[in-house]
Amino acid sequence: MQRRTFVASAAIASLAGPSLVRAQSALNVAVMIPMSGPGGLFGPSSKACAELAFDIINARGGILGQKINPLFGDAGLPPAEVTQAALKLWKGQKAQAVIGMHDSAVRGALVGLFKGQVPYFYAPVYEGGECARGTYLSGETPQQQLEPVIPWIASERKPTKWYMIGNDYIWGRNTNAAARVFITKTGAKVVGEEYLPFTVDNFDASLARIRDSGADAVLVSLVGGASVTFNKAFASMGLSDKVIRLGSLLEENTLAGIGIANARNLYSSAGYFANIQTPAAKAFSDAYFKKFGPQAPTLSTLGESVYEGAMMLEAIATRAKSLDVEKMDKASNGASYSGPRGDVVMGARHVTQNIYVATVDDKGFRVVKTFPGVGSGQTCKV
Repeated sequence: MQRRTFVASAAIASLAGPSLVRAQSALNVAVMIPMSGPGGLFGPSSKACAELAFDIINARGGILGQKINPLFGDAGLPPAEVTQAALKLWKGQKAQAVIGMHDSAVRGALVGLFKGQVPYFYAPVYEGGECARGTYLSGETPQQQLEPVIPWIASERKPTKWYMIGNDYIWGRNTNAAARVFITKTGAKVVGEEYLPFTVDNFDASLARIRDSGADAVLVSLVGGASVTFNKAFASMGLSDKVIRLGSLLEENTLAGIGIANARNLYSSAGYFANIQTPAAKAFSDAYFKKFGPQAPTLSTLGESVYEGAMMLEAIATRAKSLDVEKMDKASNGASYSGPRGDVVMGARHVTQNIYVATVDDKGFRVVKTFPGVGSGQTCKV
């Protein structure tokens, strides 16, 4: 894979790649992100990262000679409503590609809508197992987020009893099913597991069960506001002083809601954090705040994933010399780029990428461990 060198003093230039042919017409790209609902707090940074990505791609000529024209849709609605919104962007406004940052239930609905007829780039962390034709997944799988990280935590902190709590849908359940295997391999035990609806806003009973279980580590697979409420209550009960928490969807917006004072012994695992200190990540951050200024939406793991989706769209389309799904599928193996997360390479329509573990100090997330080039663990046929 060809690696690019990034220098913070030339943020935009360092993010740019080889110029393409001058754009002759617009390329409509639908971007489905949560603007409402439980994931609504992720929407502003997702939109901003999409706009930055399109600016950079357009500055070097667009995709296949076409400048990108973004079409934004609300993916925070129930799946049936998101499907209708996506259908209008695809068929009504002639979107030729789709980038999605939303939950797995919506992904399933959109896969059913598109049926491999339009390239669909699913950007966020997800539970694995999606092999639909024309669907390209750049988010972290449990094999990336947890398989190397749980043994590392076992070595560093030596927990013996884990409790798993998540929202009651496919991502939380499947992520925790994978985590149980990784935990057991360390010699520790899972002493409790529960799933709650998104509407729950009182965790007293759950916290009592965690306390009474004797758990010394908790895997948190709650989303958005539920994660904020749970983690604040966890600290208020005094559990944070003696029990480790590992979050598989703890990003910068969520941490802001939880508060640093409530984040003792809190870890998060992800492919990106806003304060990664590599030249590429710094260049991306510089470009982001140059574009959006001091009032920019909080730069976050989930928001940045939309940028990754756009970069992979460019990489595969350029390699395929087409936006035809059959040609893109064939060209996807080995498609690559270098960006804020480091070197990203696609295989089996998933990516190999770096995984970072962060804890929390008085300035927010601080990366304490990097696992380079972690494979997705997925075996989709191309």
